[in-house]
Amino acid sequence: MERERHLIETLRDHVAGRMAAYAQARQEAGLPPEDAGQRRQVTRRLLAEGLDAHAQDQLAAGKPTLDTDAEARIEQAVLGALSGLGPLEALLADKRVENIAVNGADTVWVRHADGSKHRLAPIAASDEELVELVRQIAARTGLEERRFDRAVPRLNMCLPDGSRLFAVMSVTGRVSLSIRRHRYRAATLDDLVTLEVCDEAMAQFLGALVRSRRNLLIGGGTNVGKTTVLRALASAIPPAERLVTIEDTFELGLDADPVAHPDVVAMQAREANIEGEGAIDQAELVRWGLRMSPDRVIVGEIRGAEVVPMCNAMSQGNDGSLSTIHASTSRGVFTKLAAYAAQAPERLSLEATNLLVASAVHFVIHLAWDTSGRRTIGSIREIIDADGAQVVSNEVYRPGPDGRAAPAAPLRTETQAALLAAGLDERALPAQRGW
Repeated sequence: MERERHLIETLRDHVAGRMAAYAQARQEAGLPPEDAGQRRQVTRRLLAEGLDAHAQDQLAAGKPTLDTDAEARIEQAVLGALSGLGPLEALLADKRVENIAVNGADTVWVRHADGSKHRLAPIAASDEELVELVRQIAARTGLEERRFDRAVPRLNMCLPDGSRLFAVMSVTGRVSLSIRRHRYRAATLDDLVTLEVCDEAMAQFLGALVRSRRNLLIGGGTNVGKTTVLRALASAIPPAERLVTIEDTFELGLDADPVAHPDVVAMQAREANIEGEGAIDQAELVRWGLRMSPDRVIVGEIRGAEVVPMCNAMSQGNDGSLSTIHASTSRGVFTKLAAYAAQAPERLSLEATNLLVASAVHFVIHLAWDTSGRRTIGSIREIIDADGAQVVSNEVYRPGPDGRAAPAAPLRTETQAALLAAGLDERALPAQRGW
C-alpha cells in the first residue's frame, strides 16, 4: 500500500508537470486553451504513458509489474487528485448518490436518491490527509482561494458539478465534510411534475405566477428541494429578460444556460481575507445588483441582513423576483423574515417588517415531505396585507391528509385576472379545483 501511495504521488507530479508544460506550449503557439474534456483526454494519455514507463522500469529491474486491479486503483487515484476531487471523484460520478457525509476520514456515509443510506470505505488514510484533500479541492476547483485551517476552520464552496461542499475542523472532534448534490441542474416545471413535487395543474399555476411577475419566496426545510424548485420556476422566465443572481455560494447556475437565460450576471458573496478585510455580503450584493438594470433579482437564499434590500428591490419595480428561505411552515416564513429584519443593520420593528413584506412578496411556496416520504409542495400562500404584528395571507393551497397540496382559499380577483392574462387555463385556478 505504501508503494502504491508513493507511485500515485510520483505519477501525479509527473503528469501535472507535463500538463503545465503542454499548456504553456499551446499558449506560446497562439492556440486557444483546451476545454475540460480535452484536458481530461490529455491527462489520461499522459497517465497511460507514465504507467507504461513504470512497467518497463519494473521489467528491466526484474521486478513484478502492477496487476490489473492495482493499476486501475492507481489510475483512478491520480485522475482524482489531478481533478482536485481525489477519492470523491467516483462518488460524485455516481448518479444515484444525493448526499455525502464524512465524519472523519474512515467514516463515510452516502444517501441515495431513493432514500437509502450506506456506509462506504474510507476516503483518506487519516484526518490529516482528509484536511489536505479539502485544501486541494478548494485550491483547484474554487472561484478564488479559500482557507481551511485552525484560523478559518470551515469551508463553504460549490464544486464544478454544482454540488455544495461544506467542511469543518478544529471545532469538531474530527474533520467533517458534507456534500449536497443537485441532481437537476436545469430543472423545469415539467420536471417537478415528473418528480411528483406537484401535479400538472399546479405546475401551470406556478408558471403563470412567474410570467405575471409575482414576487415569490420558496420556503422549506433542509434538503427538501428549494433550489431545484427555484430553478424550475426560473425556467418560465422569458429569455429576453436580464437577471441578476446573488448567492452565498454559487449553486443556481442560471448563467450556465445561454439559451434559456442569455443575459445573466451571477454574483457570489466574498469572505474576508487573512487580515479580516474585503468581505462582501449578500445584502451589499443586492444593492449592487439593483444598479445593474435587472428585470429580476434572484437571491439564492435569504439568511440574514439581505432580507431588507431584497424586499426593497421587490417593492420598487423589480417584480418577478425569486428567493428561498429556511422555514418549517408557510406561515413560519413570515416569522423568519421578521427575525432577520430585526437583526439587520436597519433594526426594523415587527410592524415595519410586516408592512415591507406585505408590499414586496406576493406568494410563499412551501415545500415539505408527504406521508410517503416524497418531496412535495404542500402549501402556497397569497399575501394580502399587514395588520400590526401579523402578515395577512390566504392559503390557496394547504396540506391535505397525505401532506400534498390541496386547493383551499380562493385567489383575489385581481390576481386571477393577472394569471389568466399570463396564459393560465381557468381550469388550473385553485378555486376551480375544489374550493
